[in-house]
Amino acid sequence: MTEEADDLVPVSVRLGAVVPPEDPEDWTRPLTWVAAVGMLAAPILAFGWFWLAAPTDAATPTAMTYLVAAALGAGSAATGATQQGVARAWTATLGAGLFGALVVIVVGVVMAGERQVGAASPTLAHAFAAALAGLGGAAAASPVAALLARRAPRPARYLAALVLAVAVAVLLVGWLMPGSSG
Repeated sequence: MTEEADDLVPVSVRLGAVVPPEDPEDWTRPLTWVAAVGMLAAPILAFGWFWLAAPTDAATPTAMTYLVAAALGAGSAATGATQQGVARAWTATLGAGLFGALVVIVVGVVMAGERQVGAASPTLAHAFAAALAGLGGAAAASPVAALLARRAPRPARYLAALVLAVAVAVLLVGWLMPGSSG
């Protein structure tokens, strides 16, 4: 082997001990799938909604607005529940919420179809309200996920964070959409 070829081979292989990499995204583990689905549930739901039956009114929330917000909060809670440490549970819940909210808004922008001046399209208005409400739910659930990270089994951590995240998300949708009766 030449010296250049040696540089391309990891040191552990050259020394004869092949050590598997510590990859946080090991897709053979079920909790990795839970975290991935948790972060992507709301964006996938929003995409399906906007593709099949996009909203026509920008001011009044629909059942799907509430559902996307609740899915964002619940998915964030699921992602946080996969973590063992206090700081990791806190940041995973918030990080999943931020990621999901951003992707929901991007989906709303891409699926808007028409561009309006002076007012948001209904798709973007609902995406923004659902994303902000779901992010609020994730923010409310993150301290619960952190507090229970070492004190409770994973299903109990998830359930407690899920209930709070969904409740806050649903309340925030009613408050954010001006045409709502709540």
